Amino acid sequence: MGRMYRVLGFWTGIIAVMAFIGALGGDASSSEHTDSFLVMGFVFLAQTVFFAALGYLRLTEKVYVYIFAAYLTVFFIVFTYWTNFQM
Repeated sequence: MGRMYRVLGFWTGIIAVMAFIGALGGDASSSEHTDSFLVMGFVFLAQTVFFAALGYLRLTEKVYVYIFAAYLTVFFIVFTYWTNFQM
């Protein structure tokens, strides 16, 4: 189960790198999205550290499932708030 957390860390790391590259590229007309890409990159970088660190803790499968359920609950609450009030 810890290996799947490391896989999640890998993919969130890839998304973070793509967000940082997206913040670098483009012409002057796309500069208003640079801050959004940087925020997205830092959020996914934090998730990468979180998942990678949990992947090496060697917890029981039950604890990993509880942690993932808590993560999904927080994600859905924040995502719902963001899509309703920030976009």
